[in-house]
Amino acid sequence: MDEPIRILQVVTHMNRGGLETMIMNYYRKIDRSRVQFDFLTHRPETEKKDFDEEIRSLGGKIYHISELNPFSVRYRTQLKNFFLEHPEYKVIHVHQDCMSSVILKVAKKCGIKTRIAHCHSSSQDIDIKYIIKLFYKHQIATYATDLMACGKQAGAWMFGKNSTFSILPNAIDTELFAYSESIRKCLRANLGLNERDIVIGHVGRFNKVKNHSFMIDLFKTIHDKNANYKMVFVGDGILLNESINKAEQLGLKPNRDIMFLGLRNDVPELMQAMDIFLLPSKYEGLPMSIVEAQTAGLRCYISDKVPKDCVLTNLVTQLNLGLPIERWADEIMNSCKVDRSQYKSAIIESGYDITRNAEFLENFYISKYESEY
Repeated sequence: MDEPIRILQVVTHMNRGGLETMIMNYYRKIDRSRVQFDFLTHRPETEKKDFDEEIRSLGGKIYHISELNPFSVRYRTQLKNFFLEHPEYKVIHVHQDCMSSVILKVAKKCGIKTRIAHCHSSSQDIDIKYIIKLFYKHQIATYATDLMACGKQAGAWMFGKNSTFSILPNAIDTELFAYSESIRKCLRANLGLNERDIVIGHVGRFNKVKNHSFMIDLFKTIHDKNANYKMVFVGDGILLNESINKAEQLGLKPNRDIMFLGLRNDVPELMQAMDIFLLPSKYEGLPMSIVEAQTAGLRCYISDKVPKDCVLTNLVTQLNLGLPIERWADEIMNSCKVDRSQYKSAIIESGYDITRNAEFLENFYISKYESEY
């Protein structure tokens, strides 16, 4: 191959989130002399996103169309025109969950032979759009040529229990997250933490699914029993200000008892500074943050709504969301210390190291591309 094949990744945007971080993990590790990623986003060019600069530095192109609207003739026309104007894309990889069928249908009509639908979630918010999303979810298999999912539970929910789909793990660079005592000491000093502090951490977008309100109530219960516990939130989102206000109303002192660090590009280092990782989500696909936390040797407390696929080590405890907060607090406060340095190898053995998975994805794309000629 003289030139790399170009794969079109169809996304909402490329801000720093779980799905976007997963794509970037693969993008950084594939052999870009063989396979190159380009991105079709559903946001205007004037909206600069977190990964835009890195994508361009890696050789990727970023295209912009209107926000996804299944009822908009203008949107479908834009999509059709894009595909017709860019016949170089023989393979498209769509990351729009339930709404992927809208894009896949137009792509099929435009003659794109390989159309991959990728599922990143195992449920949807039950809101005014829920029935619409379910309608389009059932059409995905009709218009996709290949189905991918982050885990078994997510794939079964999106495509059907009897469907055939490939699992592409939300793989990580395990070397980045492997435990380091020196990094831990440095980050904790930067955050103003001392040796007595026990840090509970969470990394995720501030939305209803992640259950931040529950986490703040839980931390309040723990902190009232032992003031050495501290809470660190990493991420941004529509419920950030609401969460900050709630913490203040409960008497938790900002930057002393509880920290809202916003979007950060040093998540691997921040996980070294933590002692416990919390993820009481209302539903998930297969959260990359849990894989990262286990690699860093963190004790993880997650809800029973998070798929069991992500329990890769003995570090994870799953608890029912219906249990009293006191029960969650007791479980966390009774957790014992572990040798954090031993877990990187366990994650690699579980199949979540990015190097091996990137090679699989690279070969998958090439085989699909070459089958079109």
